[in-house]
Amino acid sequence: MSNNNINSNNENINREALSTSGIRKVECDTLILGGGPAGLSAAIYASRARLDTVLLEQGICGGQAASTYHVANYPGTSGAVSGQSITDNMRDQAASFGARIDEFKTITNVDLKSDIKSIITDDCEYQARTVIVASGASPRELESAGASESRGRGIHYCATCDGAMYQDKHVAVIGGGSSAIEEAVFLTRFASRVTIIHRREGFRAAASEVEEAKANPKIDFLLNKIVLQVNNAGYGLKSLVLEDVKTGDSFEFPVEGAFVYIGYDPASGLFKEWLDTDPAGYIKAGEDTKTSVEGVFAAGDIRTKQIRQIVTAAADGAVAGIMAEKYLAAHK
Repeated sequence: MSNNNINSNNENINREALSTSGIRKVECDTLILGGGPAGLSAAIYASRARLDTVLLEQGICGGQAASTYHVANYPGTSGAVSGQSITDNMRDQAASFGARIDEFKTITNVDLKSDIKSIITDDCEYQARTVIVASGASPRELESAGASESRGRGIHYCATCDGAMYQDKHVAVIGGGSSAIEEAVFLTRFASRVTIIHRREGFRAAASEVEEAKANPKIDFLLNKIVLQVNNAGYGLKSLVLEDVKTGDSFEFPVEGAFVYIGYDPASGLFKEWLDTDPAGYIKAGEDTKTSVEGVFAAGDIRTKQIRQIVTAAADGAVAGIMAEKYLAAHK
C-alpha cells in the first residue's frame, strides 16, 4: 500500500468517523509511542524506509534527554551539547522524511491482539500494522516524609527546569548515577554550594563524571546517607533529615533546595496486559527489540536492558524501525 493511498483512506475515514462518533481515525504502517531519542530514532528509520509513520508523544518531543543540559558523551558532537539540541535535531530529521508527529496526546486505551493494532487517545483512534513502544521511564519520586508536599517547592526532578531558582543558594542532589552527577555539575552554574547525597560509597556514574564533580570546588559529598524527612520552609526547604546507613544516626542538614535522581519507573502500565514485562515493569525485548506480541517492538528505556543512555536509546530506535520494516515486508 502506498503512502498516497493510506493518506487518502485516512481522510475518508476521518470524515466518516467525525460524522458519527466524533473521534478521528488514523491508519498507518508504523505507530511509535513516545517522542524521546528512541521514538525519534525509530521515526527517522521507519519514515526513511517509506513506511507511513506516526509518532505520538504525551508532551513535547525530547523525553528525559531534553531536560539534560550537559551531554558530554553523545557520539559525533562537540562533547558539550544539550539534550534538547540533540532531540530537536532528531525531530526535524524525522519530520523531513515524512513522519507525522502528534504531540500532547494522552493514550487512554490499547488493543494489541489483532494484526491491526489500536491505540486510542482522547480525540483519535490510531490503527497500525506495527507498533513501537518507546514510552520511556519517569523519574522515581523521593518517598521521604514531606517530599511529596514539597514537590516544586524545594524538591525538584529537573535541574535544567528549576536550577536557576537557586542562584547563590545551597542545594542538594540526591542520587549516585550519571544523571545525579551531571546535574550536580550543571547546578554549580547557579548555586553557591552543591552537596551530593548518596546512600552508598560507590557511584553508578562513570568514573570520569565522578572525577569532574570531585574536582569542582562548589561540590561536596555526603555518602552512606539516606533522606528520612523533608522540612519545608514556606516555598522552599529548610533542611533534610539524613540517616547514616552504617551507624543509624540521624541529623538535620540545612539546605535550600534538593534535586532528586534516584532512578526511573518504566511507563509500561498500559502495555502490561498485552506484553511480557520483568518484575520491575520493563517490557521484555531482546536486542532485536521484539516483544512477546508479533508486530510490536520495544525501544529505549522501556526495554529490558543493562545500559540506558541517549545513544543506546537511539540505537534501539534504529533497530526497531528496521525490524518494523522487515515485519511488514514479510506480512504483505
